[in-house]
Amino acid sequence: MARMHTRRRGSSASDKPVTDEPPEWSADDAEAVEERVVELAEQGLTAAEIGIELRDNGVKGEPVPDVKLVTGKKVTEILEENDVEPEYPEDLVALMEKALRVREHVDENNTDAANKRAYQNVESKIRRLVDYYRGDELPEDFSYSPETARRILD
Repeated sequence: MARMHTRRRGSSASDKPVTDEPPEWSADDAEAVEERVVELAEQGLTAAEIGIELRDNGVKGEPVPDVKLVTGKKVTEILEENDVEPEYPEDLVALMEKALRVREHVDENNTDAANKRAYQNVESKIRRLVDYYRGDELPEDFSYSPETARRILD
């Protein structure tokens, strides 16, 4: 995929192996995996962090390379079923954190034109994501501002 705010092309990445069952060396108890996902979510981990934790440490000493192969559901679906999904989408929160970091830098270094442009680009991405999520995962009257981001992240 092409990059949004540069003239460079995107980098190609490796694809997951095409398979419909987990490897024999991995955990295969769907209920235990779901319980662990909920437990990690209650500790405050995001869906991506939960996937990494399960990949690295697994369930009862057995790694889980792909939650969907074991349970038949994505991590976010498991979180929704157990009512522990985050209030705001994970990608939107990550972009808001980045925007606040860049804004603090620009406030301290007001002659840094490259980062002023980077800040504009990040806020543009946030506004596009808000438009995408508005009505489904965000309220209809939600609008982004740096103050809103600060309130959400605190």
